[in-house]
Amino acid sequence: MIHTLEADGIDLSFSGRKILSDIYIKCETGKITGLLGRNGQGKSCLMQVIYGSLSVKSKSVRVDGSYIPDAYKRSDLLVYMPQFNFVPGALKLERIFRDLEVEFSAFTRQFPIYNQFFQSSISSLSGGQRRLVELYLIVMTKSHFAMLDEPFSHLSPIQIDQMKELIIDEKRNKGFLVTDHMYRHITEISDNIYVLVNGKVHLTSSLEDIENLGYAYLSK
Repeated sequence: MIHTLEADGIDLSFSGRKILSDIYIKCETGKITGLLGRNGQGKSCLMQVIYGSLSVKSKSVRVDGSYIPDAYKRSDLLVYMPQFNFVPGALKLERIFRDLEVEFSAFTRQFPIYNQFFQSSISSLSGGQRRLVELYLIVMTKSHFAMLDEPFSHLSPIQIDQMKELIIDEKRNKGFLVTDHMYRHITEISDNIYVLVNGKVHLTSSLEDIENLGYAYLSK
């Protein structure tokens, strides 16, 4: 069964500056939806509004047509990886994987170096190691949808390629909304791409559309 996540009617302003307006964005299970936009355009704000961690006067977030006011309370429907570390630093990897019902052995088959950290707190890892663990957890958590905000930050090129393959494989089980300033990774893995410009999202159908919206020159 294909599930849908839709958001519209979102209006957000800071200090009189319009950040988001006339938004409509749609994600489906089985697909990776990319979200591009220059710094300060409101990509993170949009994800936070959809998730429910940022309050706005008006919004409509729906899963399969049913209104979901506070998606953060429904991890079976939507999970979110913010730009910053979100797992409490004192927690051990053993507990984190157990609580989120993600198989640690499957993780270490792909990333064997983490076997030695099973009883370690996540704060003892390096920045890149911790980012990879948190990204893996969100990608593999059982949910209809996952939103990833700057998922490839602090990862090595090899790790980025590994995680891109994992996201592509896992889209069989969920839908993804992904944004990253390393936009070529987004264009490579996405089935659909929205560009956020001046508070509005534009669904693109080609690299030329992205260029015409003034985001980046991608065809060269």
